[in-house]
Amino acid sequence: MNRRTLLGGLAAAASVPALAACSSGITSLDGQGSAGSGSGSSKNGVTIGTANFTENQVLGYLYAAALDAAGVKTSVRPNLGTREILIPALKGGDIDLLPEYQGALLHYLDTKSKATEEGEMQNALAMVLPNGLQILPYGMAEDSDAFVVTRETAAKYHLKSLADLAKHNGKLVIGAAPEVKKRQVGAVGLKDVYGVEFKEFKSLDSSGPLVKGALKKGDVDVANLFTTDTDIAANHWVVLTDPKNLVPGQHVVPLIADRKADSTVRKALARLGNVLTTEDLTELNRLVDKDKKDPEDVANDYARRHGLTRKK
Repeated sequence: MNRRTLLGGLAAAASVPALAACSSGITSLDGQGSAGSGSGSSKNGVTIGTANFTENQVLGYLYAAALDAAGVKTSVRPNLGTREILIPALKGGDIDLLPEYQGALLHYLDTKSKATEEGEMQNALAMVLPNGLQILPYGMAEDSDAFVVTRETAAKYHLKSLADLAKHNGKLVIGAAPEVKKRQVGAVGLKDVYGVEFKEFKSLDSSGPLVKGALKKGDVDVANLFTTDTDIAANHWVVLTDPKNLVPGQHVVPLIADRKADSTVRKALARLGNVLTTEDLTELNRLVDKDKKDPEDVANDYARRHGLTRKK
């Protein structure tokens, strides 16, 4: 273990009491994150990348608004793809910052991690991050993976939990983003933890129109969606419970390159994290997905209404 990783882990461990004491999960507004020395510089600007789904794009523009208010020049590169693209881009300098999710990022970096509590995951992340990267304090907002069926499918197969899926091995079709087929919080974990084997895996999109359309039509029996997706409640779909805790907590957390992680950036993103709630994030998703508003406009409007923009 190298010195930077060790020091990052110790810093994260030291932050746990503060994490527990703060309802938002933010350690503080003093600009101190969970890893790294804060010796980077945002003087020449910060490039923000986002994944290829609505919510992550909205978060990217929210990060930009918060940083712009702090006097940091930003550019956003939205819809770049999955972690398999984003993490190398961050390490290589093509982007400097991206919105991440605690549990999903941890399982991507360490498939054997058993951490599920927010502070525990923050510490675990600090220990496994690639050199040159660090996580900042996580915020209030959370968005977890959910495995969803229609009410008709739930009634037909007597499905209430993920464990019930194993009673129908070889019969059901799951729809999800392609990478979910190889992820622990996905087909791999469903088999390892619950013994579930599907008839077919259909590669679609991340809680988007393809997978939701397939669920509505009956082309898939189970869909991997996000808990902040308003279509779940609107369609009265059933979220299967997770008694063995396959899906970890998923608080939104900034992942940033050391080279840009100065105190200005830290404070600005901590301020946003202390304001943005899960309910807010769900509504912002609805405005984009249902009302067809532009993600950047939605993010900027939210930032203005919540005092996160620069005062004229």
